[in-house]
Amino acid sequence: MKQVVLAAALAVALSGCATLFNGQSQAVVISSAPEGAQVTVTNRAGERVHVGETPVTLTLKRGAGYFKSEVYTLAFNKEGFAPQELTITGSTSGWYFGNILLGGLIGMLAVDPVTGAMYSLPKSVSADLQAQNTVGAVDQAQLQIVSTTTLSAAQMRDAVLLSAVD
Repeated sequence: MKQVVLAAALAVALSGCATLFNGQSQAVVISSAPEGAQVTVTNRAGERVHVGETPVTLTLKRGAGYFKSEVYTLAFNKEGFAPQELTITGSTSGWYFGNILLGGLIGMLAVDPVTGAMYSLPKSVSADLQAQNTVGAVDQAQLQIVSTTTLSAAQMRDAVLLSAVD
């Protein structure tokens, strides 16, 4: 019985609250309006973590090193829409402060900061893509044919002469 109590006490002392309850990674739902945008997820080190279409659920690491939350850049692209970038950063989890209550100094200063479990990421991220301005596109171009005798001198200077087509 003594060994079981000692083993349980040792397990609590050598683990962090956030590590026990949060884990090192977290599922994050990534979406866009409209759906079907290509999303490229890059971590703090500049490494591509994921390339795919929205919506998608990714399991992302919470930490990037000792007392460093992970930072992700999400680049959204969809034809006909302006590209958009969003950044998500881990914030300190409430479970990390559970170490104070449970006396887990090792968890607070070593385990949770090393594993990244002391951080939480947003549960979901969504990009609202804006339609690109298509003014000047071929389908909106206008051609006006006029007689040169009806134009003023200023209009004649601005006029564009089109050559005959065979």
